[in-house]
Amino acid sequence: MESAEYHSALAALAWQIELGADECIADAPVNRYEVPASVQKPKPASQPAAAPVMQVGVDPVTVAQAAAGAAQDLEGLRAALAAYDHCELKKGARNLVFSDGVPGARVMIVGEAPGRDEDMQGKPFVGRAGQLLDKMLAAINMSRDESVYITNVLPWRPPQNRDPKPDEVAMMQPFLHRHIELAKPDVLVVVGNHSCQALLGKRGITRLRGNWTEARGKPALPMFHPAYLLRNPAAKREAWADLLSLQAHLRGGA
Repeated sequence: MESAEYHSALAALAWQIELGADECIADAPVNRYEVPASVQKPKPASQPAAAPVMQVGVDPVTVAQAAAGAAQDLEGLRAALAAYDHCELKKGARNLVFSDGVPGARVMIVGEAPGRDEDMQGKPFVGRAGQLLDKMLAAINMSRDESVYITNVLPWRPPQNRDPKPDEVAMMQPFLHRHIELAKPDVLVVVGNHSCQALLGKRGITRLRGNWTEARGKPALPMFHPAYLLRNPAAKREAWADLLSLQAHLRGGA
């Protein structure tokens, strides 16, 4: 139950409002005619802020070209890639996947990007697709231990094994081009659509495969990616024909 003091205070307030009171009055009176002891000087007009200096953006491709061009050997190129910080894929990857096989081998296989197994081991083509690749090579008496050198367009695994983005491929191309120059293969085997796009400027692996062309001044053979063959076993017939074509080329018969 509300107290009598509350109703008395409320009635007093209503009475003051009827008399015209519209603001609170302090306990001590204020003399409006008294000059204050100190008069604050008006602040000078602020100078207009200087226009922000525009930072010239760093071009990742230009940085990649300089880093790759400075590498004098494969170990130097690996170090340049490890130091390259302009590719976001590096932040989410466990390992740099540089290469496997025999440097200086006549055949250099260029894949697309590392998968989960490759990311964990730091080597290209070591998962199920890599095991199939080894069987394919063995069928024509070749192996990564003796006669093949292997790398990828991208050295870091894309998240969830998604397709490489055009800007990622663009900034890795200088490293790939320099990789080919330093490895000095006789023949390039370009595996998969994204590898064809990076080295040949073309897509459509079902149309390109089996047709000899040229990439970076070297004979190049586009082929199905082993991962594609795992999903489409019927395409192994075409892959076998491509392997025989590679074998014939290396023997001087094509």
